[in-house]
Amino acid sequence: MAYTFKQNFLPASKYSIKAPYTMVPKFITVHNTANDASAANEISYMVNNNNQVSYHVAVDDREVIQSIPFNRSAWHCGDGGGSTDPNAHKKGNRISIGVEICYSKSGGVRYGVAEENAVQYIAKLLKQYGWGIERVKKHQDWNGKYCPHRILSEDRWNRFLKRIEEAMKPNETENPIEKDDDIMKFTNETLKAAVRDYIKQAVDKKLIDKSHLEKFDAGTLTSGDLKGLEIIIAQRIK
Repeated sequence: MAYTFKQNFLPASKYSIKAPYTMVPKFITVHNTANDASAANEISYMVNNNNQVSYHVAVDDREVIQSIPFNRSAWHCGDGGGSTDPNAHKKGNRISIGVEICYSKSGGVRYGVAEENAVQYIAKLLKQYGWGIERVKKHQDWNGKYCPHRILSEDRWNRFLKRIEEAMKPNETENPIEKDDDIMKFTNETLKAAVRDYIKQAVDKKLIDKSHLEKFDAGTLTSGDLKGLEIIIAQRIK
């Protein structure tokens, strides 16, 4: 697993501001933070201010941090504190878990890895609750806001959902890539050569810097790193 899971819970004394209702979650709502702060900084700022803005989880390239229990609501969908009926107009804040993906303002490799961590974490949540991919919503679905902005602007929402579905599948018993603390180890030399060539071509085209190739050659590239590179390379080829 590429991330460390932590909990830094909102004090109950702030529930009236940040998490006023009890909740039975029915959906997961995906957001981009629209800035370049880490998950720890996002959570710290949210916990320490008195604004009516809140969310359950922040994800960056290293950590997934939960701040509000999933049995409490949060102010992240911009659709008020209305009905808990999933068919009602105002509902997102009352029946969905808010997940913020960090570093979306500037993008880059850090964002790419953060997004992949969010994919893996959301897949884990779906399996935990016994839900299907239809339970994953974007902020835009609740109140029309252009969020998650980076995923939407790059027209990748459907691909994002497919990645979550893939992450939910059981691991194959024979995988050409073995993982040890998420470090990529190849049992298939043809695949290893293909991945190296993919990274080298991107370096040669100046889409990414050569440190990524050096990391691959040193045997310290993680699967999260590679997913991040795939996203960045796809963005810069356009």
